[in-house]
Amino acid sequence: MVVALLALGLAAWQWVETRQKLADTQQELARRLADNDSVGVEVRGLAKQSQEQVAGVLGRLGALEAKIAESQSQQATLERLYQDLASNRDEWALAEVEQGVTLAAQQLQLAGNVHGAVLALQAADARLAASDRPQLISLRKTLAGDLDRLRALPQIDTAGMSLRLEGVINAIDKLPLAADGRPRAGEASPKEQADVLANSAAESTSQSPSVISVEFWQRLASVALWQRLAGEFWGELKSLVRIQRFDRDEPALLAPGQVFFLRENLKLRLLNARLALLARDQWTFRNELQHAQAWIDRYFDAGAGSQQAAQESLKQLAETEITIEMPTLNDSLSAIKTFKLGQERK
Repeated sequence: MVVALLALGLAAWQWVETRQKLADTQQELARRLADNDSVGVEVRGLAKQSQEQVAGVLGRLGALEAKIAESQSQQATLERLYQDLASNRDEWALAEVEQGVTLAAQQLQLAGNVHGAVLALQAADARLAASDRPQLISLRKTLAGDLDRLRALPQIDTAGMSLRLEGVINAIDKLPLAADGRPRAGEASPKEQADVLANSAAESTSQSPSVISVEFWQRLASVALWQRLAGEFWGELKSLVRIQRFDRDEPALLAPGQVFFLRENLKLRLLNARLALLARDQWTFRNELQHAQAWIDRYFDAGAGSQQAAQESLKQLAETEITIEMPTLNDSLSAIKTFKLGQERK
């Protein structure tokens, strides 16, 4: 009986303990389930946040891909533009070179301006050198050959000759006429000098006799008086003698109006000579100068220094050769056209 009670008590104790453990286990399970619910909510929140972040990243990635595609398109466009610009730059360079060579040819053929043609060819060669392309070396060699031919030509000082002609033109109005026999300004004639001496003697007689005698003997003893008297005597003697050439025509007497037109026509002759100089017209240049020399020799005083200087200048100018056989620049122009055709075929 005791054993049975002990067994029953042990069984009851085990049941109570088991029930307590079961209750504890249920509470722990409930607690853990509650914790799991909160964790699930948090996980779901984090998952949602992660999804939103992924969506944002995907959106930015799409935008970046679009920008990359746009950049690639722009890069391709820029490459095409660069290629077009490079080809156009070569075309522009060739056009500038051709224009410079054409200008040089015009300077040579129309104005005979060798210096201007040399400058134009040098500018064209510098433009080719700036391109720095091996294909242009042959073209530069052709330009160098034309430049050497131009530099070998004799130099004509057109500007200096034109200035000398202008100096003669400005001196035309001051050239004394050959038929002009009037005395020089400020120089008294022998008659006027005699009148001055007579007036001086008359003034001397109006003074007292003692003063007259003293001054008379002082003047008579003066060396300057005798020199002046000798000069006056020599002047009177020269006025009685006239030396004239008979191997040339007597200079024509011209009215004042004719003198004006003579000087103006002479200026026109020299202006025509200057125009012929600029046009490299040798025959007209020399013909106008020879006519001007003949007029100056005929109508103007050959003993005047201004006339002699003008004649000497005109003589030197007339002896100058102004006509030069100008070379052509066909080689350079042909080389440029050939190069352009080759570029177009490519």
